[in-house]
Amino acid sequence: MDERAGVLLEGEVDPDPLKQFRHWYAEARSAGIRAPHAMALATASLQSVPSVRMVLLKGFDGSGFVFFTGYASRKSLELDANPRGALLFYWDPLGRQVRIEGEVERVSGQESDDYFATRPRGAQLAATASRQSTVLPDRDEIDARVEELGREHAGGEVPRPGHWGGYRLRPEAYEFWQHREDRLHDRLRYRRRGENWLIERLSP
Repeated sequence: MDERAGVLLEGEVDPDPLKQFRHWYAEARSAGIRAPHAMALATASLQSVPSVRMVLLKGFDGSGFVFFTGYASRKSLELDANPRGALLFYWDPLGRQVRIEGEVERVSGQESDDYFATRPRGAQLAATASRQSTVLPDRDEIDARVEELGREHAGGEVPRPGHWGGYRLRPEAYEFWQHREDRLHDRLRYRRRGENWLIERLSP
C-alpha cells in the first residue's frame, strides 16, 4: 500500500481555502519535508508563451502569497506585462499538491525593504550585483561585481537595489490534490462565488 495515499473529502476541509492551505502547510513542515515553501511559479508573456520556475514563498495571509525576485528577470517582465500567475506546491512524501491561481502585483517598496533587511549579507550583495536573467559574458563578471559591492558597503548596511523586490499573488482559485490508490486521486477546487468560496470536486 502506498504510504502517500490519503483521503480528501468535501465535508472534512475548511470552507476557507486559506485556512485549508495553512493546515496542509503546517503538516508539510511538521513532516520534515525539505523546503516546503518551495513552489513552482508559472507566468506567460503577452504572446501567451508560458514559462515556469521554482521560487520560495516568503509569506501568506488574506491578501495573498508573496515571493521576491529581480525585477529584470523573465518572470518579472512577464508579470509586469501580463499580471496573472499560477503557483504549485508539491509535497511528495504526503502525496499532496496545491495549485493557486490569481492576479499578481508588486508589493510596496517598504515591504520589499523590510524583507531585504532580513536576508543574509551575502544574499543582499548577490541580489544587488545581479540583473537576473540578463546575459553575462562569464562567471568572473558577477563575482567581481559582488566583491566590488562588498568593499563599497564594508562596515555598513546594504540598501535594497531598485531592481529587486516582491510580488503578491492574490488567489482567485485553489486546488487541493491528494494522492490515492489506482490514480483515483481526490481533487477539490475552491473558486470565488461572491464573498464566499465554492468547493467543487474534479475528476482525477
